[in-house]
Amino acid sequence: MLGGALGSAARLGLASLVAVRFGDTFPLGTLIVNVLGCFVIGLYGGLTGPEGAIAASPLSRQFVMIGILGGFTTFSSFGLQTHDLITQGQWFRGGLYVALSVFVCLAAVWLGMGIASAVNEK
Repeated sequence: MLGGALGSAARLGLASLVAVRFGDTFPLGTLIVNVLGCFVIGLYGGLTGPEGAIAASPLSRQFVMIGILGGFTTFSSFGLQTHDLITQGQWFRGGLYVALSVFVCLAAVWLGMGIASAVNEK
């Protein structure tokens, strides 16, 4: 529960900062949060996994991956914002948001796991 609160507070801070800086006509803050969260979960998961370079207990992995990162990433917000874009007739923006969220987040997980793998080999 504490991890979820920490992740949610971090999400609010980062998404708000992005909205103030770039506006909120496109859900850029949510996209950035999701990409960053996907990268961190890939990196942390790879580094602390069974063959990882960092020893971590199952409870500490759950605290970070389920608690903090579960509170930080926002696919529920993603669904609502995609719905809003499409129902407002902004099909291109809605489709772009879906495509970027899926493909860039998957690439971020892959990148995080790749970096973890390189560190683990040392």
